[in-house]
Amino acid sequence: MIRLKRSKLSDRVYSRQRRHRRVRKKVFGTAERPRLSFFRSNYNIYAQIIDDDRGVTLTSASTLDKELKEFRGKKNIEAAKAVGRLIAKRAIKMGIKRVVFDRGGFKYHGRVKALADAAREEGLEF
Repeated sequence: MIRLKRSKLSDRVYSRQRRHRRVRKKVFGTAERPRLSFFRSNYNIYAQIIDDDRGVTLTSASTLDKELKEFRGKKNIEAAKAVGRLIAKRAIKMGIKRVVFDRGGFKYHGRVKALADAAREEGLEF
């Protein structure tokens, strides 16, 4: 059997996916306490609030939104803070105060921590 050599990038992606699966075994969003899911690509930062009971995204925010036009394509901590503030405002407007945080397999520092702290500052509890 021929074994293909994986590149460092694919190893990193594979490791993140394994961490994400491990986290998702424990983190589940309900109607009373939906899940705040985080994802960062090479160019943008995304967050969604999801009710896993119904399988529905309740609200979302990303650097691609019109309100965050100045952060489009920037993958820095300031952009993560802006997305965190925006998702928290949208959630509170919908009547959602408490969520569970799903870091998406990313390690909890840098942009992940910045988004979580900004969301907490705006009033989300997790």
